[in-house]
Amino acid sequence: MIAGIQSVPSPGLIVFPDRVHANITRMIQIAGSPDRLRPHLKTAKMPEIVALYLDAGIYRFKCATLSEMRMALLAGAKDVLLAYQPLGPNVAKFASLAKEHPKTRLSSVVDHSSAVERLAETEATVGIYIDIDCGMHRTGIPAGDKAMKLADAIRQTNNLKFEGWHVYDGHLHQTDLADRHAATRQAWAPFWKMLQSTSEASTIIAGGTPTFPVHANDPRVICSPGTTIFWDAGYAHKVPDMPFEQAAMVLTRVISKPGKDLLTLDLGHKAISAENPIEHRIVFPAIPNAVFVSQSEEHLVVQSPEASEFALGDTLLGVPWHICPTVALYDHATTIVDDTVNNQWAVPARQRI
Repeated sequence: MIAGIQSVPSPGLIVFPDRVHANITRMIQIAGSPDRLRPHLKTAKMPEIVALYLDAGIYRFKCATLSEMRMALLAGAKDVLLAYQPLGPNVAKFASLAKEHPKTRLSSVVDHSSAVERLAETEATVGIYIDIDCGMHRTGIPAGDKAMKLADAIRQTNNLKFEGWHVYDGHLHQTDLADRHAATRQAWAPFWKMLQSTSEASTIIAGGTPTFPVHANDPRVICSPGTTIFWDAGYAHKVPDMPFEQAAMVLTRVISKPGKDLLTLDLGHKAISAENPIEHRIVFPAIPNAVFVSQSEEHLVVQSPEASEFALGDTLLGVPWHICPTVALYDHATTIVDDTVNNQWAVPARQRI
């Protein structure tokens, strides 16, 4: 039982800092060194998390939005990669951040020569990584001559520095670790073949969360997991070999009991990531066999044989199926220390810009 939990408004984001610390320790153990990590901040979005990373010796970060980049810079990060090609107004905003933080190493990914040209026009001194498509077909350029020519175009600019390669294999999440290893080798084969044609030293930023234990065994790359900081029910189910703790949960309350075996919770679409089917949105450890009947903007109706054990106003803690977009739904998180409600952490990077 968590002391003081009844005083916390719901729905609410809950963070366990001791579990966060344990997850950071495990990340370093798997990677072998803090120097081999560039964690993605899309999951954490909080300066306190950046501080915990820095305390552990992790100094390089990756982000998806300028808001996440700004949050990391204000938290003291010294090396931040924007893993989202800046276009439109974001080109100038990214350049402004670089000029405001001249002592910080800022970089971005690109996958097209026009993006290189626009960044070069800003005259901001930034690093550039080429985004390689290794099979996800979401962003990036296939490994090969076109990618090498793009690297040459970056080298020919006055203010952009070619840093290396960003290779994201987010489409690989085989449950069996051996299968994940095999799929990663196949997906990365064209990239490694391409690099055989050059002797130039470059940095390689590899993968995300599911392939983290695969890339951790390859000293040629820097690993870039994100969800490992909080973990979630989705990855706990998909990749059970990964030894991380549920460090973030969602607090909800019983707000109605429309039937003898039904509970209505204040946990609608606006309070939990809802891109997955209804049965894959949250897991309640206290009622593991619950069936989700319906969900709307502010309500989740749950069917459970344990419904009679709950009264109106009772609280439940649930593990989100997908924690990353769930964090973005909250402007603060309540921390739990020694089984007691502690302070609140703001989530400034939930904003887009």
